[in-house]
Amino acid sequence: MEQQFDNILIFRSDIQTEADTHRIGMMLDNHPWIERWCVDLDDDERILRVVSAKLKHTNIVDIVAGCGYSCEELKD
Repeated sequence: MEQQFDNILIFRSDIQTEADTHRIGMMLDNHPWIERWCVDLDDDERILRVVSAKLKHTNIVDIVAGCGYSCEELKD
């Protein structure tokens, strides 16, 4: 499947541990409009990447907040 770069949403987050990632994953894995996602725990900004053709940055911020974490869009 060819991936559009426009569909990759990138955030700075406060996700710190594998346990945090698992907790967030329970919501992201079950969302019908999220194709893939990952958190880079080795990066100081704990970069969260989400692939979705339908969701906007604000949608992801709301989902993450609903899990008790925060994230903000990284712009160019």
